[in-house]
Amino acid sequence: QVQLVESGGGLVQPGGSLRLSCAASGSINSIYPMRWYRQAPGKQREFVAVITSGGMTNLADSVKGRFTISRDNAKNTVFLQMNSLKPEDTAVYYCNAGLAGDYWGQGTQVTVSS
Repeated sequence: QVQLVESGGGLVQPGGSLRLSCAASGSINSIYPMRWYRQAPGKQREFVAVITSGGMTNLADSVKGRFTISRDNAKNTVFLQMNSLKPEDTAVYYCNAGLAGDYWGQGTQVTVSS
């Protein structure tokens, strides 16, 4: 089993930045790849970013050039650095882990509004 705890969400003005964290515990040998998803009100959950055990990354087209995914192996933590935030980035952001994507965190709210 893997436990995931997200943090770092909040309210930010358009153009601002936030950094989300996802700390993994439990069967940490099974955590990769690790992903971020988001779900806006009334919309389906959508893929945001992924990082593999080898450090390869990929991001959704809607966030490329603004978001970065990274990790701290020593702390079993993955980060999502979000810059130039837009109102349409408002959503609950979820951390996801495992080859089959079986593990989910509880989510953290990100609200972009003036």
